[in-house]
Amino acid sequence: MTTAIAAAIAVITSTVAGLGIAIATGKAAESIARQPEAAGQIRSTMLIGCALAEATAIYAFITALAILVLG
Repeated sequence: MTTAIAAAIAVITSTVAGLGIAIATGKAAESIARQPEAAGQIRSTMLIGCALAEATAIYAFITALAILVLG
């Protein structure tokens, strides 16, 4: 029971990372709409941020699996 709760808490991190990626993408789209000449720089910064958020989600998923298998 405790391991299932711990795994669920670890998976919540993946959900939060997904929300962060969605917000970042929306804000980047707004920024590109306001300043089309800065689209390349905005896009590259957004992709780096999304990659870091996705890495956090993957770490949380691996942690949840490890808790379930080893716990």
